Amino acid sequence: MTRADPTPAPRPRRSLLFAPANRPEVHAKALAAPADVVCLDLEDAVPPGAKAEARAMALPFLAAAGDQGPERVLRINSLRSAEGLRDMLAAIEARPPAGVIFLPKVAHAAEVRLADELLSEAGLPLGLAVLVESVEGLENVTPILQASPRIVFAMFGGVDLAAELGVAVAHEPLLFARSRVVHAARLAGVDVLDVPALAFRDLAAVEAETATARALGFTGKAAIHPSNLATVNAVFTPSAEEVARAEAVIAAWTASPTGLVVLDGKLIEKPVIRSMQRVLALRDGLAG
Repeated sequence: MTRADPTPAPRPRRSLLFAPANRPEVHAKALAAPADVVCLDLEDAVPPGAKAEARAMALPFLAAAGDQGPERVLRINSLRSAEGLRDMLAAIEARPPAGVIFLPKVAHAAEVRLADELLSEAGLPLGLAVLVESVEGLENVTPILQASPRIVFAMFGGVDLAAELGVAVAHEPLLFARSRVVHAARLAGVDVLDVPALAFRDLAAVEAETATARALGFTGKAAIHPSNLATVNAVFTPSAEEVARAEAVIAAWTASPTGLVVLDGKLIEKPVIRSMQRVLALRDGLAG
């Protein structure tokens, strides 16, 4: 009896590039950049007086979502605000065939359920993404990320959380929060992206931050400038050695009639099998 690998090739989400929704001249440039995900931002990037105009500019971007090119994401304003509700209703009325609605400042699972119910009522196949960036959101992160099967990724929002905690946007004071978001995302089975590097012009710092994020279990990292994308993608792309190791482990596991695998004198247990499956699934997703 042989064992098949049940893990499908995922859509890679190593990198996410933010672009302001109210600057349509940069939308095509963002889509042409080497980001796995492009996110138009209706929230922080747009001043209060320009929300309605930005919303109108963003809807064609989401309406053109499909299987080709980077995954298209629209970050709306908080669903606890009037602008966020307007964003959500406008997106529903545009009836995009694909894409993701990104919910910021999520504090409770009820916000995710509301978004899910609105999309389900409209019969739309859109995914959801969740930004965890507050003390309250961090406290409720596990039920938040399990609130809807539409959730495809979570993101850690370190800047707002650091401000609320009264700490620096640095590794040590945010380590617990980062790890907690990663744990909740892994439990929910969704991708999890780290906050963009603020020192985006320092590529050495970007690489160091990205490597640390991967070491903590993040599956990708956001960026606010296209110059960061090659670095982020490289860090989150499995190396040839990692792929070869994963192939060897899965081949031994597939050939085992009992599921017991010993490779190079070491017992390979189920969590390692799942980790190796993720490596090969990412490889296959990138090849596709």
